[in-house]
Amino acid sequence: MRGRTTLTDKLFLAAVLIKGLDGAVQLIGGIVLVFLPPDTITRLAHAVVTRDLVGPPEGALAGHFEEAVRHFAGGDRTFVIAYLLLHGAIKLVLVIALIREILPMYPVAVAALGLFVVFEVLRAARTGSIVLPLLAALDVAIIVLVVKEYLELRHRRT
Repeated sequence: MRGRTTLTDKLFLAAVLIKGLDGAVQLIGGIVLVFLPPDTITRLAHAVVTRDLVGPPEGALAGHFEEAVRHFAGGDRTFVIAYLLLHGAIKLVLVIALIREILPMYPVAVAALGLFVVFEVLRAARTGSIVLPLLAALDVAIIVLVVKEYLELRHRRT
C-alpha cells in the first residue's frame, strides 16, 4: 500500500478503513450495551419510533426496529453483546494487520470475512433481512480486494 496510488489500492484502503470504523462502532456499541439495562433500551427504541425517526410508527421499518428491541430485551441480549464485542475486536485486529501489511494475516482476514459472509447470509435467510445480503456482498468485494493486495505484496516481496 505504501507509495502506490492505483484505484485498486485506494479502494482497498477505503474498504479496510470502513471495516475499521465499523469494528470500532461495534466494539463501542457492545461496551455501551453491557452497561445499559434492557428497559432503558426499550424506552429509547420507543422514543425513536414515536418521533418518526425510522418512518411512520405503524410502518414496516418501525415494526422491525421494535421487534428487534423486544428480542434483545427478551433474551438475545447476551448474544448481541458478545457478537458486537467479538466482531468489532476481530475487525479492528485485522484492519491494523492489513494496514501494517502483515502478510500472514491476509489469509486470516479472508477466512474471517468469509465466515462473516456465511453468517450474514444464514442470518438473512432466517430473519428475512434485506440489509444482511447487501453487507455480505460488500464483504465479498472486500475479500476480492484483500486477495488482490495479498498477491501483489507476495509478488513484491519475492
